[in-house]
Amino acid sequence: METIIGLKELREHTQQYIDAARRGKSFIVIRKTTPVFKITPLNEGSGEWEEVADFTKIKKGGVDMKEILARL
Repeated sequence: METIIGLKELREHTQQYIDAARRGKSFIVIRKTTPVFKITPLNEGSGEWEEVADFTKIKKGGVDMKEILARL
C-alpha cells in the first residue's frame, strides 16, 4: 500500500523516504492536495529500468539535448 506524503514533508525528510523506498515502500507525493508524482522502489515490478527512448537509434552517438528541447 502506498503512503501519501506532502512535497514539503519529502523535502524536509528526503533521506528518511529514500531509506523507506529501499525497504520496499511506495509513496504518492502531493502538492496542495494534488498528486504530483509517485516514488517506488527500483526492485518493484521487473526490477529493471524502462527504456523510454533510445536516441542512439535515431542518430549514431545520440541526439543533442538542445535539439530535443528546441522541438518541444
